[in-house]
Amino acid sequence: QVQLVESGGGLVQTGGSLRLSCAASGSIFSFNRMGWYRQAPGKQRELVATIYNGGRTNYADSVKGRFTISGDNAKNTVYLQMDSLKPEDTAVYYCYADLQSTFGFTNDYWGQGTQVTVSS
Repeated sequence: QVQLVESGGGLVQTGGSLRLSCAASGSIFSFNRMGWYRQAPGKQRELVATIYNGGRTNYADSVKGRFTISGDNAKNTVYLQMDSLKPEDTAVYYCYADLQSTFGFTNDYWGQGTQVTVSS
């Protein structure tokens, strides 16, 4: 079994910063990629950022230059540094991992979500 636990959400003013963390635990053999999605009220879930095995990253156009994704392989943890936050960044942020378990299966796993609210 694999679990993803997120932390770091909260309330911040426009222009502020937050850092989200997502720690993976359980029967993990290797990661293909990890990243973050977000879902605002009344909107579809959208991909925010991804980090691939090997370190390559990509970002949604709406967050490029403001958000930075990074990972710590030793801790099975991925981070999302969010700077210059805007009210439109308000959403529930979900961590995900595309990984292979020690049982040999590759699946997507999701965290429970953490609320980020940016006040104007």
